[in-house]
Formats: sequence, structure tokens, C-alpha cells
Amino acid sequence: MDLNRDYTAYKKKTFFQRLFGHLGTVIKHKHHVRVACFKMGLYWQGLIHDLSKFSPTEFFPSVKYYSGTFSPNVTDRILNGASRSWLHHKGRNKHHFEYWIDYSARLDPPIKGCRMPMKYVAEMVADRYAACVAYNKENYKQGDAWAYYSEGKDNLIIEEATRAVLEKALIMMRDEGEEAAFAYMKRLLKITKKNDYDETIVSKIQ
Repeated sequence: MDLNRDYTAYKKKTFFQRLFGHLGTVIKHKHHVRVACFKMGLYWQGLIHDLSKFSPTEFFPSVKYYSGTFSPNVTDRILNGASRSWLHHKGRNKHHFEYWIDYSARLDPPIKGCRMPMKYVAEMVADRYAACVAYNKENYKQGDAWAYYSEGKDNLIIEEATRAVLEKALIMMRDEGEEAAFAYMKRLLKITKKNDYDETIVSKIQ
């Protein structure tokens, strides 16, 4: 819980401010994901990204808790103990590493992250970039996606090869800019045929 956030901010907005504010954020987010995905050669994923956000399960709570500065799912989770919108979303969108969490074959650890196909890792990079652009607006900086990720990265249940690729791309975005990160992911997609890889892949492609 971030004590610097005002989790009652949504109450200061009218219904129509929340409705059009949320719609605008989603449309802007999808636009930036689409542009990034197209640059990486992921045309279909760029077009269908986050369509579940328009389902009633996700759309109505997001409008209700829209504040304009952070995800409505966060407010929903804080106030209600869980966000049904998020649970619905991450169970239907393969670019979220949470989609790939499963029971482990061993008791330690009891659950584990499964390796994400490269095409979804690339979409995840685009998603994290676009979320920062949509919420930070004119204050956006190319290091924002890494900064947000690094705050909680040690607590994430994410497969190690997937983690290595994601971190490489986000650090490259921070240090060299978005175009360099997208070009890096495009090279990875080409040599992996959008699918399989291991931890060593990050050192093979610069």
C-alpha cells in the first residue's frame, strides 16, 4: 500500500469525468501498445491488446474507481480486498506474467512462474511502457517503466528466463530509450521465432 496515494480521489470526480477519463486512458494506452507492437512486428497482438477491458467485469469497476493517476484496480483492491477486474484481466491476457503462474511439481516452492513465449514478453514490454505513458502523461520519462518494475521486482513470481529478458529490455529502455528496447525485442523475436528461449538469450543479442 502506497501511503502517498489518495485512494478516495475517485470520489472527487463526477460519473462522466470517470467514464470519459477511463475511456481516454484505455484508448491512449492501447494506441501506445499498438505502435510499440507494430515496431516489433507483432501486428495482431497490437490490434487485440487488452480488449477484455471493455467487458462488463473490467469496465464498470474501472469507471467507478477511476482517479486518473493510477490504476482503478489498485483502489478496488485496497477498498474491497481484491480486484475482480484484475483477476478477470490477468486470466485472459497472456502478456501478463501472472497469467503464467501455476502450481509447482515440487512442494518448495508451492507455486512457480512458467516461461512466457517471447511474443508475450515483447507485448509485456510494450504494455509496461504504454501504461507509464498513459498515467504519467507529460511527466513521462524513459526510465519510468524500469522504476515501477524495480520497486517490487524481488517479490514477483516470474520465471527466471522471462525475468532476464524483461529486465534487459526495461533497463535498455531506461538507458538508451524506447526505440532501442523495441529493436532489441524485435531481434529476440526473430531468432526465437516468437517462442522458446533460455536465460542465455540476453547475452547473445545486443
